[in-house]
Amino acid sequence: MSTTTVGTHVTPSNVNRTRDRITAMFLGNEALRGYTLLSPTLVVMAIGILVPFAILLTMSFWTQVAFEFDTTPSLNNYAKALEHPVYETLLWRSIMISGACSIATVLLSYPMAYYVAFHVKRYKMLWIILMTLPFWTSYLLRVFAWKVILGFNGVINSGLKSVGIIEQPMEFLLYSPTAVVITLAHAWAAFAILPIYVSLEKIDRSLLEAATDLGDGPVARFFRITLPLSLPGIIAATLIIFIPTVGDYVTPALLGGPDGIMMANMIQAMFGKVNDWPMGAALSVGMMVTVAVFAITFMFVSRKATEQIG
Repeated sequence: MSTTTVGTHVTPSNVNRTRDRITAMFLGNEALRGYTLLSPTLVVMAIGILVPFAILLTMSFWTQVAFEFDTTPSLNNYAKALEHPVYETLLWRSIMISGACSIATVLLSYPMAYYVAFHVKRYKMLWIILMTLPFWTSYLLRVFAWKVILGFNGVINSGLKSVGIIEQPMEFLLYSPTAVVITLAHAWAAFAILPIYVSLEKIDRSLLEAATDLGDGPVARFFRITLPLSLPGIIAATLIIFIPTVGDYVTPALLGGPDGIMMANMIQAMFGKVNDWPMGAALSVGMMVTVAVFAITFMFVSRKATEQIG
């Protein structure tokens, strides 16, 4: 049996050979098989991330006219963002606060992950669950809890006054960038513990034993072996903390005060009280591009540093 299409003779054997070649190519290409397995997730990500981003990017070129949009493409919103120094100030403040939060969170999480990885012999999963237990509560409740703790009459100020260390409440604890960093570091600590713990758990213990046999003490062994081999987890934790916290607006709004307001608060105001959605979209796109540049640069530098250490 044969089929003729526009002068081309197609036989079942040709069809079978073509099918076999496609099957062999699919089975021999591991990346293609992986993408096929990930296709449902990729579709969801495209619908949930790429489509909204495309809408946001398109809107950033529009102009708000009263309660309507002028859809004529324009760069006026980006020009305003570059002209007004307040936007630049808020952007750099957001990056600095988020960077400080990332460093503080990693420094807070590393000892806990290290203890579980090297000193806990049984029920490690139970320890991981216990460390993340406080983060099962509402994020907003934790923010309000820190507002009480850091307040003028809160636990810290009251405790220090009762023992005579201070006479007046420390005003920098609340309604300041310090309060934002402390609260965000606590709120995101669980997300930093896990990647650091995984990287520490993968370290071959025989390397530590060999270093001990060669005369290294605990400190030298840590800086020569443990810390370099755990850098992938530290890098992952830093990015996991930095990227979302730079866009946080709840904590700065409740605890930041005038000096703790971040770019996300301005964007929220643009989409809310100011009612200038195109300007808010332009600020959002600008912040995403800036954060992406910082993240890519950090990954590149970290990879080079890891290669040098290795």
